[in-house]
Amino acid sequence: MRLRHIIATTALLGLLGVPAHADDARDISRDTLPANDGWAAADGGTTGGAAADDAHVYTVTDRAGLVRALDGGSDTPKIIRIAGTIDANTDDDGDRLTCADYATDGYSPKQYLAAYDPRTWGSAKPSGPQEEARQASAAQQAERVALTVGSNTTIVGIGDSGNTAVLKGGSLQLKGANNVIVRNLELRDAYDCFPVWQPNTGGLGDWKTAYDNIWLRGATHVWIDHVTVSDKGHPDEKEPTYFARNYLRHDGLLDITNASDLITVSWSRFADHDKAMLIGNGDTATGDRGKLRVTLHHNEFESVVQRAPRVRFGQVHLYNNRYVVPADTHDYRYSIGVSTESGVYAENNAFHTPGHIEVADLVKSWNGTAFHQTGTLFNGFPVDLLAVYNAYNSGSESDLTADVGWTPTLHGKIDSAGTADREVARGAGAGRIP
Repeated sequence: MRLRHIIATTALLGLLGVPAHADDARDISRDTLPANDGWAAADGGTTGGAAADDAHVYTVTDRAGLVRALDGGSDTPKIIRIAGTIDANTDDDGDRLTCADYATDGYSPKQYLAAYDPRTWGSAKPSGPQEEARQASAAQQAERVALTVGSNTTIVGIGDSGNTAVLKGGSLQLKGANNVIVRNLELRDAYDCFPVWQPNTGGLGDWKTAYDNIWLRGATHVWIDHVTVSDKGHPDEKEPTYFARNYLRHDGLLDITNASDLITVSWSRFADHDKAMLIGNGDTATGDRGKLRVTLHHNEFESVVQRAPRVRFGQVHLYNNRYVVPADTHDYRYSIGVSTESGVYAENNAFHTPGHIEVADLVKSWNGTAFHQTGTLFNGFPVDLLAVYNAYNSGSESDLTADVGWTPTLHGKIDSAGTADREVARGAGAGRIP
């Protein structure tokens, strides 16, 4: 009888969508960053909302509940547990909002394109009624999808690999926040309805979008762990081309800018995106000197076109990561970007690039002077990325030295690239915390 009862109970739980092992699941919501786990472990470590009292532990299932729990970005210690799928593009009643719902003041994509066609408008910055209407429309969307995260906060998804918690269309924004943890959550499709045309960008002009799935701006002590971040739902490569430029709808998956500092990003998956991760947002942002200390370990970058990451100024430890660049990745440019005053220390990373990608394509430099690497695997074979880079750029002013001016000390065990490659393939991303 007891055996039949167990079988029946297990079947019922399955029908209800509850994992049979739910009673045995470990509560990770009060976890703190382990000692020495990257830069975020420095100067007292990162605890997020672990000190929250019971009144500030929330389980949320919709945008309205998430907004209430975030409390306007307050610094009160809080734990926010996300269950199911939350769509940021919804009204206060939970009804779905489309781009047309945000459009106001006569904004029309067709009229916008006609107004600022470079053949008639020229190279001046867009201005006038359609640009003003675009800004007003963009502000209405921002009110819905830009979600401010305050200090002393833990945001954690409830679910396993078969039933992950999802934040769709939202942009988690940590502006000046300190001591934040984001874990076990899938973030997808921070989709900008109203890109702006910038005529003078990159010589030919370009479209600029507003939202990163996660944006750290002046944030400190942040641990991002076991998240999955992608464009799932609206891939940029399927968007049209206007003014001979792809009409991008997404910005970064995770951008770390404006003197953010002491960050660890671990066991996460970044996929199906153009510009994945920017660390440092400008060559002239000298206030970033001495900041932007970031550790990236045991992450997977799959079908990412560029910026995995691109670094300015920061001391970035990049170890035991896995890169997968399928042959059909749209317009692949590079993986690791070495830029102004950056110090990237790369150890034991693995690259899989079947098809047209060569070793020389993996690293690019813009005003960079140094790049340390060791233990790299390329399609299963050891390579020296620095030597290949310098050989490929022999005689140019862009040669790099191996001396980045610092040596990482805050890190866990660094495995061989081959071992890490297998472990990351199995364990990175939302729903995969042991």
